[in-house]
Amino acid sequence: MQKSSISLYNLMLQFFQKSEQIQRFKSGSVLFQEKDSVEFVYLLLKGSIALGRVHLRGKDFILKILDDQEVIIEYQLFKSNPHYQFYAKTLTDCELLLIKKEQFEEFILTDPEAMNALVAWLSTGYLKAQMKCQDLIMNGKKGGLYSILIRLCNSYGVKTEDGILIDLPLTHQELANLTYGTREVIQRTLKDLREKDIILYENQKFTVKDLSFLKEEVDCQNCSFEICGLN
Repeated sequence: MQKSSISLYNLMLQFFQKSEQIQRFKSGSVLFQEKDSVEFVYLLLKGSIALGRVHLRGKDFILKILDDQEVIIEYQLFKSNPHYQFYAKTLTDCELLLIKKEQFEEFILTDPEAMNALVAWLSTGYLKAQMKCQDLIMNGKKGGLYSILIRLCNSYGVKTEDGILIDLPLTHQELANLTYGTREVIQRTLKDLREKDIILYENQKFTVKDLSFLKEEVDCQNCSFEICGLN
C-alpha cells in the first residue's frame, strides 16, 4: 500500500520523524493485543509484523503480514475510546515509530494531502480484503492455500533457476494460520503439490515451480501486486 505517489507512509514519515524516536523491538514482541485500548498508530520502518486474531478455541488466524514501509492502523478512526481489532506481533527484529493516536488523527484532519492519502490507503485495503474473502469463499481450503502461495510470490518472490523462491521462512502451521485451515489439511495439500512438482520446500522456504498451475486453479484475475499481496 505504500507504493502510491503520495503515500500515507511517506507523508507520516516526513511529518513525525522529526519529533518521534525510532523504537526497536525484538522478534516475537507483542505490540498490542486484540481489544486493547488504542494508544498508538505505528510506522513500520524495518522488519516484518503479523496481524491476526485468536479464536475462542485458541486457533490462531494470521490476517496479513506487513513489511518495511507500512502503516499500522487497526482500529475505528475518530471513534471515542477505540480498541484494537487484532493483535500485532513482530516476526523479525523491527524498527518503528510510535505515534500517539490523537496526534495522528489531528494530522489527518488538518492536512488535506494526508486525508487524501488516507482515503487511498483505506480504499486499497478494502479491495485487498474483498479479494481475500472471494478467494476463500469461491475456492475453498485448497484454493485458499493456492491463493496465499500466489500472494506470497507477489510479496516475497525472488526469481531463481527452480522457479519463484518465497523468501520468507514459513512453517506448515504458520501457513495454516494464513489460510484459516488446519495443519493436517495444509500438509496433505502441500504434499500433493510437491508430488506434482508444483512446489519445493527446503529450509522452511517454498519455491513455486509452476505459478501458472496455481493461477489456473483459482481463476486468477492477475491483479496488480498492490492488490494481490499479504499486506
